[in-house]
Amino acid sequence: MHSAISAPKDLLQHFRQTLPHAELLATQLPDVPTVSLWLVNPAIMDARLSEETIAAVFEEPAYWSFCWASGQAMAAMILEQTDLVRDKVIVDFGTGSGIVAIAALMAGAKTVYASDLDEGALLSVQANAALNGFADDDRLVICRDCFSLANSESVDMVMAADVLYDWENKPLLEKFRQCFKKTLIADSRVRNFNEPGYEAIAVRRSVTFPDLGEFEEFKTVNFYQSL
Repeated sequence: MHSAISAPKDLLQHFRQTLPHAELLATQLPDVPTVSLWLVNPAIMDARLSEETIAAVFEEPAYWSFCWASGQAMAAMILEQTDLVRDKVIVDFGTGSGIVAIAALMAGAKTVYASDLDEGALLSVQANAALNGFADDDRLVICRDCFSLANSESVDMVMAADVLYDWENKPLLEKFRQCFKKTLIADSRVRNFNEPGYEAIAVRRSVTFPDLGEFEEFKTVNFYQSL
């Protein structure tokens, strides 16, 4: 379901640096209908794009303009099992749209650090927080480098959804364990996950939104936690 309100100008301007004619829609999510996000209008996927635009999309993909399956599944888990985050300090690594951070705020987290290196993602989190009523909530801290919090006794858990789409990110798994007391991973890409220091704890079905028509195997989200 889409809302008729307009996307924040700074977020839309940033988005249109890559996709000049694209729109962002306030979109209610199927798995977590209490959350809405500014997501790409799916009509753009049927449009004919110039070679320059396609190159720009590959050069600087706006990952944050989709709600990826693992992020949506982790948000749903948080809202169903609020004890995971209630009164705790959470790091949302690679926050993207901010779906996990927003769910954690809704579930009563004490502080949520929404961390991402992408400028568009940082704008997206700010806009999506406002869309869900957290514009002036001082529990939300938007930052680029969550590892500045490494070994901080105040951080209870780092959550990371959809960070293993590129297996070159695998070293992050050990880094999370070294830097934070507890880690929760949600992933729909890696098969035969058998990483030291982690155990499988749950499986959920979810779909990236807007739907990219991905293979069925990418609609199964696996959860792993550090030992």
